[in-house]
Amino acid sequence: MADSETIVVGGGCFWCVEAVFARTDGILETTCGYAGGTVPNPTYEQVCTGTTGHAEVVRIRFDPDSLSLSELLGLFFRAHDPTTRDRQGNDVGTQYRSIIFVTPAQRETALRAVQEAGKTRSIPVVTEVVDLQHFYPAEEYHQRYFEKNPHAGYCRAVIAPKIGKLGMDIAPLSM
Repeated sequence: MADSETIVVGGGCFWCVEAVFARTDGILETTCGYAGGTVPNPTYEQVCTGTTGHAEVVRIRFDPDSLSLSELLGLFFRAHDPTTRDRQGNDVGTQYRSIIFVTPAQRETALRAVQEAGKTRSIPVVTEVVDLQHFYPAEEYHQRYFEKNPHAGYCRAVIAPKIGKLGMDIAPLSM
C-alpha cells in the first residue's frame, strides 16, 4: 500500500461533507475544521460570524491505492453545489464557500477536477483552488456529528437526504 494522502475540502457545512466521506471506501480518516482565514485557532462561534475568512472544511486522509484524488474530487463535486458562491442551501456566508485546499503536487489534479465539474453544469463552477496554509481542527463536538446525532433536525432534514441522494447508506456508522 502506498502512503496515505491528505486533502482539505470545503463544500458547505462540514457536518455534511464529513458524513459523505466517512462512508466512502478508501477514506482512512476525516476531521472537521477551519482553513483559509486570518484568525489563528478560530472557534466555531468566530467562524460563524463570517469575519475570520475561514471556511468550514474537512481534512480527508485517504489511501490513493484504493481511491484516487480524481475520484475523491469527483465525489466532492457530486456532494455539493459548486455553482453557488458562499452558499449551500440555507447555509449562507463565506464560511460555506466551495473550496479545495491543495499541496503543490495536488494543484493540477484539483484544477482539472474543477474544469470537469464545469462541463456538466449550465452555470459556472465557483470552487476555489488554494494552497493550504493552516488547518485548524474544529471542536470535538463537531467531529462525526451525524454519527453522534442522527436524529437531530439538521441531520434528518439535510445530511441524511444528501447521503441518500448519493446512494449511500444513511444509517449511522459505528464509531
